Amino acid sequence: MSEPTYFVLAALLDGPSHGYGIIKRAEEQSGGRVRLAVGTLYGALDRLAGDGLVAVDREETVQGRPRRYYRLTGDGRAAVVREAARMEQAARVVTTRIAPATGAAPA
Repeated sequence: MSEPTYFVLAALLDGPSHGYGIIKRAEEQSGGRVRLAVGTLYGALDRLAGDGLVAVDREETVQGRPRRYYRLTGDGRAAVVREAARMEQAARVVTTRIAPATGAAPA
């Protein structure tokens, strides 16, 4: 799973959100590493919807413009949880081999 996809899904863990909200949450949660362009986000959301990982939650009109909210599906929640566990396991390969205080390998 790509980092942008991971953070799009993670952004929806707190509940449904519209595109701008997803962009802001992904940027905040990634520490600024993931900065999604609007076109990139909607392409990703279309793909994720096609894969059954997100779904349209509702639509509303704000200042005459349609606003679509997306939510995680059960499969989407399971996918982001699996990816988090995979990354945690991968990180342990390194973190268990270095001393926390010095960053050096344990003696």
